[in-house]
Amino acid sequence: MKFLSLIVTLLGLAIVSPSYAVDNKSAMASSMNKAEVININKANIDQLITLPGIGKSKAQAIVDFRDKQGAFKSVAELAQVKGIGDKLLAKLEGKVVL
Repeated sequence: MKFLSLIVTLLGLAIVSPSYAVDNKSAMASSMNKAEVININKANIDQLITLPGIGKSKAQAIVDFRDKQGAFKSVAELAQVKGIGDKLLAKLEGKVVL
């Protein structure tokens, strides 16, 4: 009887575990996306490229602007970089910090 209870319990866990694993992976992916915030005053080109709408040339423009003008004083100052307009700035909201 104990053996039968053990088998039923194990089968129950096997059925429940895969759905838990999927939920856990989703939660991990969501938290990883939230953690991917880039500091625009410290990021290198490779890090900047991970941002939406930022390719190699825009990443280089951000670094060049920063080297020439000094550290960004606000995220909105990114709009002064060639190739970055209001639409792209809106996409970057919450993904970049100082």
